[in-house]
Amino acid sequence: MPGFPINTQQYRLYMKLREAGLTQVSAAVKAGISERTGRRLEQPNRVPPDGHQVPRSWRTRTDPLAGVWDSELLPLLQDNPGLLPKTLWEYLCQRYPDHYDSKVERTLQRRIKAWKLQHGNPLEVMFLQRHEPGQQGISDFTQLKPNGITLKGEAFAHRFYHYRLVYSGWCHVKVICGGESYEALATGLQDAWWRSGGTPREHRTDSLSAAYNNLAEEQTLTQRYAALCRHYHVKASRNNKGVAHENGAVEAAHGHFKRRLTQALLLRGSSNFDALADYQAFVDQVVLVINKACRTRFEEEKPQLRPLPKQRTHDYAEHPVMVSSSSTIRFKRITYTVPSQWVGTPLLLLAYDERLELYHSTVHLLTLPRLYVPKGINGRCVNYRHVIDSLVRKPQAFRCSQIRDDLLPNADYKAIWAQVDATLPPAEASRYMVKLLYLAAQSGQELAIGQFVMQHLSSPALPSIAQCRERFAPETPSHIPVIQSQTVPLAAYDALLGMTGAAYG
Repeated sequence: MPGFPINTQQYRLYMKLREAGLTQVSAAVKAGISERTGRRLEQPNRVPPDGHQVPRSWRTRTDPLAGVWDSELLPLLQDNPGLLPKTLWEYLCQRYPDHYDSKVERTLQRRIKAWKLQHGNPLEVMFLQRHEPGQQGISDFTQLKPNGITLKGEAFAHRFYHYRLVYSGWCHVKVICGGESYEALATGLQDAWWRSGGTPREHRTDSLSAAYNNLAEEQTLTQRYAALCRHYHVKASRNNKGVAHENGAVEAAHGHFKRRLTQALLLRGSSNFDALADYQAFVDQVVLVINKACRTRFEEEKPQLRPLPKQRTHDYAEHPVMVSSSSTIRFKRITYTVPSQWVGTPLLLLAYDERLELYHSTVHLLTLPRLYVPKGINGRCVNYRHVIDSLVRKPQAFRCSQIRDDLLPNADYKAIWAQVDATLPPAEASRYMVKLLYLAAQSGQELAIGQFVMQHLSSPALPSIAQCRERFAPETPSHIPVIQSQTVPLAAYDALLGMTGAAYG
């Protein structure tokens, strides 16, 4: 090819083909050289190429940087080796406007690269590590970007907890609803250890806020994370702050997992799931395929893992809460409604990553879904069934209630309220809406009642509460049992008294 010297193999092939009787054109084509080069090779006293290119001692064109390289650019590089070619090119363009053609930029890039190879600062070297089976497991959190996952059509903000055994590459991924909390770390890590059938001798993380107290001067382990590691007899370690490649065994695996997940979603044809459990099951299938590829090394590593304890340890945080007079509790800037009979009662809240458990003494009372909101924002988790018994006795409190819109369970009830609020007097509108919610709670047919009323939304009048009750909760006539009684003569009691006196007289 033009611009590339031929090598010894091409020379020998060409001459062999010529000796076999091929023409110069045919031999040159087969040897991968031009016909002109072939003719030169056959000239008398031609020295065969030795395969090594002799560097030129002359220039083929005038150096476009001759006037500025030694006098201006080189001193700048020597003083500041971190200067980029683009920066020096812009420096030249500003100092000498319209003097240098844009093609000179590429010349400058090559010149700076050649200088740095000879005179640049030493660069950081990565030392490949030897990993032993069962020695180390690594945890980290990652996010899917862009995140197009939806649950029942609503955007689902989440991240992944990712655990990986360094030697074999066996991994476990858990969908995390909130942030990098201790609860998320403890739940995901324990799930991974129990699925793998054992624990490594060392567990490494980066500077996770869930595991380390980053505000402390020495950044020591938090008490809960230390207790978790002690329970499993695992040594906790961390990489140096800001040096992500020290966790390369899991950092690089983030990209592999997310690419596989994205491709699996494309094959599925949809990113919408009916529930979090369905999404987690889908992620588990993607991880299963990854783990099949490293099955041999995992079977080699598995006997080296330490045995698990008899039971898991806490993967939740405990918080005492008090039920307010509005039948609510507050946790992490979120207000949750609870049954009104608990007003004024102190409760113990166990906070998991995806749920909240409420206890009174040792009795489990209620499980609530855990919500998350951005920093600086408050949120609510309202269930109208918790307060409807009290609200139905004072329906006028509904209109101006701070949680009015949250009391409406779905879009149908919101549309119904908008209609009655616009067409009925305020007192009557509030009364209608509260009684409709009360009927939905009592009958257990919330969805059906909402759809029934929505069908008449464009009618001159909505179905009355009595009509809704007759359709969905008809009253059955009470059955009064017939009691069979036996009449006893009074003389029999006299005789009984007389017998008692004789016996004990």
